[in-house]
Amino acid sequence: MIQEHEAEYEPEATRRDAGDAESSRASRGWWDRNADEYQTDHGACLGDDRFVWGPEGLDEADAALLGPVQSLKGLDVLEIGAGAAQCSRWLAAQGARPVALDLSHRQLQHALRIDGGAVPLVEADAGALPFADGSFDLACSAYGAVPFVAEPVRVFREVRRVLRPGGRWVFSVTHPIRWAFPDEPGPEGLSVAASYFDRTPYVEQDESGEAVYVEHHRTLGDRVRDVVAGGFRLVDLVEPEWPAWNTQEWGGWSPLRGNLIPGTAIFVCERD
Repeated sequence: MIQEHEAEYEPEATRRDAGDAESSRASRGWWDRNADEYQTDHGACLGDDRFVWGPEGLDEADAALLGPVQSLKGLDVLEIGAGAAQCSRWLAAQGARPVALDLSHRQLQHALRIDGGAVPLVEADAGALPFADGSFDLACSAYGAVPFVAEPVRVFREVRRVLRPGGRWVFSVTHPIRWAFPDEPGPEGLSVAASYFDRTPYVEQDESGEAVYVEHHRTLGDRVRDVVAGGFRLVDLVEPEWPAWNTQEWGGWSPLRGNLIPGTAIFVCERD
């Protein structure tokens, strides 16, 4: 008899349209299946209670994109796409009151493994936040949710709804320019291979054509327009440079590429 793992189908990588519902299903399934491997591979880099904005290693303790560290005490903060809630744990250590939200049940189980439930956890879709209007002072997302949704404006409007007036929304995504290059950390990842202006989603699909992983491309201008359409004012756009101390490769991120082209874009937004 063929064992189950021997019969596994290798997903087909393609570029095709993928709507919000299909993207959401694919993201939930992918992160549930891959959470263990992700936390094993990247847990040491992320730490249990660090707030890192991306593979470059930019730390919120230094960047203060949410505001001065001392100002976080007593604030209600929503982390979207929290994974194992590493960022929320750091926020709690600064005296904030974080809530960690993620679509993946398995990712949140890793959060429970790390802190036993010290940080409140919510399993929900970023496009339908289960909170009352004006529940939070700040919202943040380090590579969570935004790259994987077909309708980012819907997410932004939900974030705006649950923020109090003057609230800040800060999120990081793969820098849009990276979509023009192969996702490789070596020299082969330095030559333009596709149009930067091609917004067709990257999809991995199974034998039946169902998406098992979806990532959506938006140009830098698209992201800015989405922020505005979501009801926010863009106050900063941060493109972290690769620091000399960081010698690690993380997927397509590497010192070689990081010293030449940006890998992460961080949008700092405020609700009027």
